[in-house]
Amino acid sequence: TNPLFSKLEDAHARGSAKDGYLRTETYEAFKKMCAAAKADGVELIIISATRNFDSQKRIWENKWEGRTIVEGINLTTVKDPKERARLILLYSSMPTTSRHHWGTDMDLNNLNNDYFSTGEGLKIYQWLTAHAVEYGFCQPYTSKEGGRTGYEEEKWHWSYLPLSGEFLEAYKKRVTYKDINGFKGAEAARPMAVVKNYVEGV
Repeated sequence: TNPLFSKLEDAHARGSAKDGYLRTETYEAFKKMCAAAKADGVELIIISATRNFDSQKRIWENKWEGRTIVEGINLTTVKDPKERARLILLYSSMPTTSRHHWGTDMDLNNLNNDYFSTGEGLKIYQWLTAHAVEYGFCQPYTSKEGGRTGYEEEKWHWSYLPLSGEFLEAYKKRVTYKDINGFKGAEAARPMAVVKNYVEGV
């Protein structure tokens, strides 16, 4: 165990996140936010938290090798590596480039934007957009209408800004394309300018 990280309690997590971790400062802020949301009749559940290189590699390569369908497409039919990477990068990061590596970011409740457009999902999203900032959280991947680059909007993805802001600046200074390797499709990272267009596309 790492003293900088805390294991998620079952009450706050679902699915694979039940064995998950977050940076302790992030998790403490989430617990306060979760309690405030509950008082307003909103349940916040973490469905994905910190992901190491190997878990991100598994997500990426499952899509790269066609085990997970992307946008209705088995990507083994897409021969151009840049185009194959572009399709995965709609919603998934290359290993080494994911904010989930940092322990500051989490996915909440549902991995579908449509869920947050009506009913219970809309209530959750409206609460988060109104109150998450009070606890240090922001939605990094917002609508792209204002010209934001990179991933599509993710209404489920929330980041603890007091730490993730620092980590993003450190990432830009320290990580180079030589570091982005060790997985299928890594050769597309530089031509896709994933650091500028995706890591910094917030």
